[in-house]
Amino acid sequence: MLAVWVEQLLGYASGALKVIRRDERYPTLVAWAREEGPSLVGGKLPMAQALAPELWSQTPLERLDFAAEPLARPGRNEPCWCDSGRKTKQCCGAVRLPGPVPGHLMWMLSLREWKGDTLKAALASGRAPAQALLEAGLIAAETGQRGRAQQILESLFERGDWSRLPEQAEPAFEILLDLYQERGFTRKREALLDAVLDQGPLFLRGVALERLCLMHLDADDLDSARAAFVRAQQALPDSPTLAYIEAMLLLHEGHEQEAAERARFWFRRLARQGELDPDQLQFLADLADNPGATLAEQLLNAEEDLAGPLASLQALLEVLPTAPKLRVSGGAEGRLEYRQSEREASLLAAWRDHFPVEAAGDASLGLEGDPWPVAGEWLPELCAHPEWLDAPAVVEGLVLALTTRFGSLPWMAPSLFVPLAERLERWLEQVAAEGPGALVWEDADNALLLRTGLALVVGMERGARQRSRQLAERLLALDDHDSLGLRELVLDQLLRDGRDAEALAVSHPPAGEPLGEGALGLLLGRALALYRLGRQEEGVEALAEARQHNGHALALLCAETPRPGFPSGAGEGDVEPGSRAEAWQYRTLMRDQWRTTPGALAWLQAWLEANPERAAR
Repeated sequence: MLAVWVEQLLGYASGALKVIRRDERYPTLVAWAREEGPSLVGGKLPMAQALAPELWSQTPLERLDFAAEPLARPGRNEPCWCDSGRKTKQCCGAVRLPGPVPGHLMWMLSLREWKGDTLKAALASGRAPAQALLEAGLIAAETGQRGRAQQILESLFERGDWSRLPEQAEPAFEILLDLYQERGFTRKREALLDAVLDQGPLFLRGVALERLCLMHLDADDLDSARAAFVRAQQALPDSPTLAYIEAMLLLHEGHEQEAAERARFWFRRLARQGELDPDQLQFLADLADNPGATLAEQLLNAEEDLAGPLASLQALLEVLPTAPKLRVSGGAEGRLEYRQSEREASLLAAWRDHFPVEAAGDASLGLEGDPWPVAGEWLPELCAHPEWLDAPAVVEGLVLALTTRFGSLPWMAPSLFVPLAERLERWLEQVAAEGPGALVWEDADNALLLRTGLALVVGMERGARQRSRQLAERLLALDDHDSLGLRELVLDQLLRDGRDAEALAVSHPPAGEPLGEGALGLLLGRALALYRLGRQEEGVEALAEARQHNGHALALLCAETPRPGFPSGAGEGDVEPGSRAEAWQYRTLMRDQWRTTPGALAWLQAWLEANPERAAR
């Protein structure tokens, strides 16, 4: 019965609003209510007449700067406000509506109807009820009207009076954050998060901290992600989302066993509370059993149209036959050269008929375009033609595509990157078997192997760290000039594994070779390794060299809550040596290692304070 009433009320209110917009005069609405209104409420004239003044009194009017023109509610013995001429008790006062009439209904319908300058002016008036903004914004988002949804939801959260937010504001908050991310409004997203964290209600602050943690994880900023997680845990200690976030955080940090243990803790705790539905409990149980596989499965399921093709790719990589032999020969000056065969060129041509982009020229990583909008075509074709993966150029394209989409997600490494790394390692073994020599980027088709190797090292860095380091070391052995910048990455991984003596050795390039673009990471990694080994006097020499290279890095590493180091619109590939952006990049990647090394940051801060004349630049 209530559902029928809601449907009738919405139909009647929508019709009434169209009539009101003709001239915004009450008599026009009353005439319509008597003539056409009954057909919208089951043929009941009294109900149609009774609804007219109720809805009129809450309707925003453009001629009044979007204020309403409410009618005075008459007494029982006074003339009815529907202008019937009868007393209220004999007219609308005798009508019993089947359900309530929400006081924000006409505002909500108006927000759905208005466009352009009218909508902008209505929102700017500040008169729209919060519940109307919430409902209109959610409806716009659900129907794909992203611009309208953003405009309306912004008005909901920009009022500054957080006490007026409806209890259902949480999904609207998350939708607005998603809209900002999808539409590239980075500053607006950061400003909204900051506002909620500073002034918002507790339930929204917890959500904001959860989202902030995920943002830091996406940016590989593990130290900031850990800090946001701890704050979120304090704000919402019983949120099921925290179990999911902590598992992701621990997997990013390389602690798979601890991730499973913590997931079991969350399962026991939340199961005892009895507030979760069966699906949520099953997810937590799966997370406790195998965190990586559970998160990988969840991600695949979230890919909608690509879930099936990606699962097929995983199945294919599990049974991929041994990689065929490549054509490798020794070149001039002891160099090794790989050259693409005719068969490999033919396989590549067939792949290119479906895979629309190429590697980005001389860049170490990246593609000329985005292959994922058409992945529904090339993924099934690749699974139907596994022989294409006999060509290193095809493997290169696939690895680069997977890295752009899944490279920051450690739980995807075992099923996607490790099988492809095994294939590349067999090819690199063939290269090394040709005798001593260097595999130089510029020679022959060597860049195909080297670029693929770098992408796989990056893709496995979080989820298969040992395999990533082994591959990086193999590539360094073949490319002693380190044209890929792998020395810093190997150093970072050794530090994470606590292999400090090995890390110290890697921080020194071969005799006569410069530190190169990774100088800051090599110098600070050397300083941290020396500190851990109890050789602080030698470590300060590395600190001095690091500060000479970049005057921002040491202070930024010590700061607890510094402002972000990348300018708006800049990416991590846009850093200049010696810049604050370079210092921020190092802080993002490695501060967690300094913070978790007892006394390291205090040692660094003390050295800065003891050398104030050169501490800032």
